[in-house]
Amino acid sequence: MENMQFVRKLPIPKLIKELYPVPSKYVGAKLIRDDEIEAVFKNQVNKFLLIIGPCSADRQDAILCYLEKLKRVAENVQGKIIIIPRVFTNKPRTSGIGYMGMLHQPNPQETPDLLKGLIAIRKLHLSALVDFGFTCADELLYPENYRYLSDLLSYVTIGARSVENQFHRLVASGLNVPVGMKNPISGNLDAMINAVNAARTSHAFLYRGWEVVTSGNELSHVVLRGYVDFNGVNTANYQYDNLCETIDKLQEKIKAPTAIIVDASHSNSNKQYERQIDIALDVMQSRAKNRKIEQSVKGLMIESYLQDGKQNVGDMEFGKSITDACLGWDKTENLIYKIAEML
Repeated sequence: MENMQFVRKLPIPKLIKELYPVPSKYVGAKLIRDDEIEAVFKNQVNKFLLIIGPCSADRQDAILCYLEKLKRVAENVQGKIIIIPRVFTNKPRTSGIGYMGMLHQPNPQETPDLLKGLIAIRKLHLSALVDFGFTCADELLYPENYRYLSDLLSYVTIGARSVENQFHRLVASGLNVPVGMKNPISGNLDAMINAVNAARTSHAFLYRGWEVVTSGNELSHVVLRGYVDFNGVNTANYQYDNLCETIDKLQEKIKAPTAIIVDASHSNSNKQYERQIDIALDVMQSRAKNRKIEQSVKGLMIESYLQDGKQNVGDMEFGKSITDACLGWDKTENLIYKIAEML
């Protein structure tokens, strides 16, 4: 540990929750949202999920402006679509370099401050619920941090770089919200499916200094995000044949029905943000052609923000991504309505 400096002891989740509590009248709203989303995964309602929002939540004012616009659209399509805002407050970095999310840097232009970060992400997710009625999605990048937001999140993902990690799988088995397991960078479907199986199983392990026992998470499912082949080329796995192959593997390896979410960005889009539109519509057409695909593919994950594209951290144009490029608002709104028409 000679190279590790212990800066300060951070507050436990219970204390942060007490400092920034969910107002009592919104506790029920969160539970209602959870029930509505769960019903989709259990085939109890015929609605479609859109997990949509910026690649990274970089500043609260821009995120809340985005959510205000998203709320109006969500109300218009609520008969067919449940919108779960993508508010990802911590970001994995492939090379270890770059913006690591609001948890690390509440202000992307300042040095990391994890205490300010914990407070900032708590306040952001709290504002999403209180101001707009949204309970959001975030990435389970640091499993021990989940409890800082456990009363606010309705969906979490485990990313391509984490999905084969034992600790992520164990913690996922103890959550009561859907956990999307992305296929690893290699595209290995078996690794993704093994993660789902592990998350659906009861486990005993060490968590935050406690011996814990979990009952398994029946809402764990797969997320197809494309992959990088042996030559370093981004390769898609959202197309009709890919969906059929994934469904067959899931039926073979997991006895219970297992949902699929398609990530329209990342390797599926070859990092070309506008391609997300074509990918989303292609998935909708696949659902229309094949009953099995319609029953299995429960939603899409889309990266969108107020402005098209991306920028450098130092530029700081309002509502423009500083990580992966995103669809701007006009394209986003049009796409949501198009998806609703196709359902």
